[in-house]
Amino acid sequence: MKIPCIDISVFDAATGWCLGCGRSRPEIAQWRKLTPFRRKAIERDLSRRRSALAAAAEMTSR
Repeated sequence: MKIPCIDISVFDAATGWCLGCGRSRPEIAQWRKLTPFRRKAIERDLSRRRSALAAAAEMTSR
């Protein structure tokens, strides 16, 4: 089973998403139990989440 983790487990306080993979703590904890459909839905959203995290980090660094 493919796991999107990249071994950076730091979570954004505002969104609760992991700065490395973009998943939330509950999504990470339940990953192996999720249906393939639900995993794919989360995977499709991860790039948007990571982009949002990067944009927020850029705004706070200014």
